[in-house]
Amino acid sequence: MSHTVCLIPGDGIGPEVAKAARRVIDAANAHIDWLELPAGAGAVDEYGDVLPDTTVQAIEIHRVALKGPITTPIGKGFRSVNVQLRKRLNLYAAVRPVRSMPGIKTRYENVELVVIRENTEGLYSGLENEITTGVVQSLKIATRTACERISRFAFQYARERGRRRVTVFHKANIMKLSDGLFLDCAREVHENEAPDIQYDELIIDNGCMHLVRDPSEFDILLLENLYGDMVSDLCAGLVGGLGVVPGANIGNGCAVFEAVHGSAPDLAGKGLANPLALIMSGVMMLNHLGETDAAARIKTAYDRVLRDADPREITRDIGGQGTTASFADAILRRMELA
Repeated sequence: MSHTVCLIPGDGIGPEVAKAARRVIDAANAHIDWLELPAGAGAVDEYGDVLPDTTVQAIEIHRVALKGPITTPIGKGFRSVNVQLRKRLNLYAAVRPVRSMPGIKTRYENVELVVIRENTEGLYSGLENEITTGVVQSLKIATRTACERISRFAFQYARERGRRRVTVFHKANIMKLSDGLFLDCAREVHENEAPDIQYDELIIDNGCMHLVRDPSEFDILLLENLYGDMVSDLCAGLVGGLGVVPGANIGNGCAVFEAVHGSAPDLAGKGLANPLALIMSGVMMLNHLGETDAAARIKTAYDRVLRDADPREITRDIGGQGTTASFADAILRRMELA
């Protein structure tokens, strides 16, 4: 049985890393039919919108997408396409596995954790207005429905994958109502539905201190939207950066898998971008679709490339002199040898 996957190449380096990811996934004999769709700054001229309705409708129909990085202007311009996609498709759970990668030297070893982030509300939603000249406000919305839903997702994820513990990072000492509600829901779900999973809580500033001191303390981190955005990037830094970390946005009906790094317009067209994050996200997607053999082939192959650390194969961000294409070629060669 084949799966139709919506492919959104994105902006900047997006088309290059998307091409590399597609080559690798196709070579793994996954049963994928690709449907390429527009989104991002490049879609405006032709479609008049950074997120055309036809793109959203296609993802609703086929229920799965692989997305390259999309540019989000800072301080002005159009609203984040990523935020729009999450809201329109109700992709309420962001999942970012973070693990130490073979051959990539960092200050830490044996990092193996997952950041689970509520994806639809809170300050990150960007609900802002100008009250009067020189005075603006941002609204932090928290609902019991969303807090319970992401808490339930985190504990179910832990049980299904044999994880031992869920830790909530919060600021309920200051935001007693919004973060307090998030904590209440996590506690209730733990007590009533997952008492077998260990559970604890840390104020987020203290939690970040513990993370950089010893990330091996943690297993699954559960956070509201804005905290999750920041902490997931911090965790990526523990293992080598955003170029070696995958991501997924999951809802009840759809899932969008994505490279979590930016569109890097300064590198666009130069063939220097690291395609690994999107390839790793593709592996998450294949596991989601039940294409586990193909996923395992790809994961084994890129682990071998990283372990061999041939500078001609890997890209500059992880210590090599290779190109986007040479990295993909190296993975393909390891797959052939397997």
